[in-house]
Amino acid sequence: MSNGFRKIARSGLIAALMALAMTLGGKAASAQTYGLATMQPGTLAHTVASAIAKTLKEKGGLNTLVQNTAGESVLIPMVAKGEIDLGMANMLEVVEGIETGKLQSDLRIIGSIYVLRIGFFTRKDSGIVTMADVKGKRVPAGYSAMRTLDKNTLAMLATADLTLNDVKPVMVPNVLRGGDDFMAGANDMFMFSFGGPKVREADATVGGVRAVKVGGNLEASRKIFPYGYFTEVKPIPAYVGVSEAMQVYSMDYILFTNSKMKDETVAKIIDTMANNKPDMVATAPAMNDFSLDTMHRKHTMTYHPGALKYFQDKKIEAKAY
Repeated sequence: MSNGFRKIARSGLIAALMALAMTLGGKAASAQTYGLATMQPGTLAHTVASAIAKTLKEKGGLNTLVQNTAGESVLIPMVAKGEIDLGMANMLEVVEGIETGKLQSDLRIIGSIYVLRIGFFTRKDSGIVTMADVKGKRVPAGYSAMRTLDKNTLAMLATADLTLNDVKPVMVPNVLRGGDDFMAGANDMFMFSFGGPKVREADATVGGVRAVKVGGNLEASRKIFPYGYFTEVKPIPAYVGVSEAMQVYSMDYILFTNSKMKDETVAKIIDTMANNKPDMVATAPAMNDFSLDTMHRKHTMTYHPGALKYFQDKKIEAKAY
């Protein structure tokens, strides 16, 4: 091959490689990455967020990365301001955040994604079986680092027509401290989510725990927090302290974004989750609760227009609590 042909071939190859690089670079630059804000690893919320992010990426082509934060009260304003694209939090945190936060007016709800079941746990031999038995007992309260949890306590006490005046409040900063105080004998019970690791730790430490039954006056409870409800749990290995079918206090876990998120992206998120539930459940069994029929709920918070259009197109009406 002559030197002239070699030069032409070489220049052609270089041009082709440059064109390929520009094409790939353009695609990389245009690829959108979405952040999903949640709590720290080891929490149920983080497990669920990981399941959702994995499914959105692998099944929906939405490159979604889990972003750990210090807590839900921190991540809600970050999502509202557009610093993170998506977020997850329990219903109480979201409602409180919108009502008390100045920037949360830009927060937009995508939908309810699973049920958070909360309860009090006490020693098996304590004699405390129902919420009515809690009267006069030492109960963790305050939650200076998790302020909304005090409403959980008040709401559960209200199911038995009790208030903080009917118990002996013991101030704690968070649920973990409440569990530690219980194991140390400073509390008669502690509040935690069903299936939480602290419940298993307490069970092993004190020689067995029992979940305190709720039930009764839901309306009184809803005067404190209007979106709480009862669900039934049954004895399974994950639910330490549950020896028989019982009602427990519950609330929705919410997926949300901000007003800047595109309608078509929100619709894609919902559709991908709806069509790939088994994939999410494989990573996070809590997503067994997920259903299109219960994503759209009646509340006063503002839905993202992309979510509303999706629900309208699928003829999914808002369900009451």
